[in-house]
Amino acid sequence: MNAPAPTHRPIQQLPDQLISQIAAGEVVERPSAVVKELLENALDAGATQITVRLEEGGVKRIAITDNGRGIAPEQLPLALARHATSKIASLHDLEHVGTLGFRGEALASIASVAAVRITSRTPGAAHAHEIVGSHEGTVAPSSGAFGTTIDVQDLYFNTPARRKFLKSEQTEYGHCAEVVRRIALARPDVSFSLTHNGRTIDHWNVSEAAKRSAHILGNDFAEARLPLDESAGPLRLHGYVGLPTASKARADGQFFYVNGRFVRDKVLVHAVRAAYQDVLHGDRFPCYVLSLDLDPAMVDVNVHPSKIEVRFRDSRAVHQFVFHAVQRALAQTSATAHGSAPAPISAAEVRPTGTPVWAPRPHEQTSFGAQLAPTFSPSPFAPGSRWDDARPQPATGGVAQTTAAYGALFASNEPAKAAAPVGVPLSASDRPLSNDDFPLGFALAQLHGIYILAQNTKGLVLVDMHAAHERILYEQIKNALDARADGEELQVQQLLIPVTFYADAIEVATAQDHGETLKTLGFDIAALSPTTLAVRTVPTLLKNADAQTLARDVLRDVREYGGSRVLIERRNELLGTLACHTAVRANRILSNQEMNALLRQMEITERSDQCNHGRPTWVQLEIAALDKLFLRGQ
Repeated sequence: MNAPAPTHRPIQQLPDQLISQIAAGEVVERPSAVVKELLENALDAGATQITVRLEEGGVKRIAITDNGRGIAPEQLPLALARHATSKIASLHDLEHVGTLGFRGEALASIASVAAVRITSRTPGAAHAHEIVGSHEGTVAPSSGAFGTTIDVQDLYFNTPARRKFLKSEQTEYGHCAEVVRRIALARPDVSFSLTHNGRTIDHWNVSEAAKRSAHILGNDFAEARLPLDESAGPLRLHGYVGLPTASKARADGQFFYVNGRFVRDKVLVHAVRAAYQDVLHGDRFPCYVLSLDLDPAMVDVNVHPSKIEVRFRDSRAVHQFVFHAVQRALAQTSATAHGSAPAPISAAEVRPTGTPVWAPRPHEQTSFGAQLAPTFSPSPFAPGSRWDDARPQPATGGVAQTTAAYGALFASNEPAKAAAPVGVPLSASDRPLSNDDFPLGFALAQLHGIYILAQNTKGLVLVDMHAAHERILYEQIKNALDARADGEELQVQQLLIPVTFYADAIEVATAQDHGETLKTLGFDIAALSPTTLAVRTVPTLLKNADAQTLARDVLRDVREYGGSRVLIERRNELLGTLACHTAVRANRILSNQEMNALLRQMEITERSDQCNHGRPTWVQLEIAALDKLFLRGQ
């Protein structure tokens, strides 16, 4: 189909109404964009209580009421005028934006495509005032509490073509609700209420960040998150990162804020993703709620009309800070620090205070145990005690069936046989076993040569022995390599025949401008012509990788992030494969000493809650859950 011939007209000044409608095409994409702009204005006005009322997904009506400072009656017309704002007055203010809204276009753009009424009352005023329509409307006395109510009705009533592009009522409401959730997550110090078609959907009181995020994102996130709060110079990152085992198939659980503003930024997303690289399985997406605070002069928030994109003055420094902060938080995922299961019942709830807890005696290291736990020392039990020095004594209360009674099933002193492993006998310790001593407890038996069954103060622990050993070996190899790299230069492999490939102008410029950085990473990449690069050396550890592909990826990372995550990712892939092939295989029968050595090593290994592919290495089954499973006490 042929395009219509262009209409030739002389250059002329557009009318204000058309200018506002053109601006509305950028700012007012759909009802949720209106909700976002009005909520940001309410927060900038110092509101601590905000009510959002929607009808028909926001298409028929969007009414937002706040208890902020209000707008003086003489300024109400300016509020609806184009490029009128109280938030910036000079270029310096624009370069140091500390508010969510500042462009001075939102209300004028909204008023150009909808019927708008603003009712506002300042703290010192005897009553409220209102204005209807546009900046040319008349300001009249009205009734209302302190604060501002902006009522937007019949969105796109005068631009029916735009209205046809809107989706169903439920879809548009979903987008509006998501905007409210994002902003409510960032401001737990403000109460929010959301109603749709006269029915209250959500209400969040003022609370702490932990409670607000749990309320909005659900208990699943609350029970599988790690707190994070780190600072470096002018940068501070705080919030929560989800455990790798709580990842999702979609990226709808990711919330990142810069100075309180929800953003989607590739630098930040890449930094977090890189931190999860060796603990996340396949194409899964981590969940997190993170806030980055920094000097407003270090970030440009005026790069997109919707203000959802930002640009950092030093994106490399920001990337490295976020990456290392999240990586350190994830390193806490060991059995000693957190555990991969929701918080279990406390030991006090399981049995009365003072009741002995049964545990195996200290054991000698075997060759396998020595490999697993070179720093493992015997448990601090009575010296010279033997497993058969005492038999389990019945305990009273706590659970339907005492753990000591179950221990009688494993009272044999016969050594475990390779073909049919059995549990170990139990003996009393000098003191109750604390959760902090050995969180994973002590091995009872092996199931099908795959899983270790252990008992701790909370109940039953199931361990995937191959996955657990794989993580332990992976971390040991990686730490040893990092320690050596800190004291020595990276070993490189000189290529007998340099690998040449076609490169675009940006790749050639990167190779020339960042030559020293590339050499510290183990690469010698030289420009042979304006369109050709040659790879002369690569890191020895990656000598078998495809040099051209590796070089292109490294150049991209050096250009965008200031360092190469590609090298770490490729190295970790290699180490992960090595650890997987070296780890104890399934169907190998382990002695109790070997199983306990594995448990002890898990407790001191970073990220031991997940294997290298992000799968859980152990789970906790509480006594209460087991009693419920078998209907005990019912």
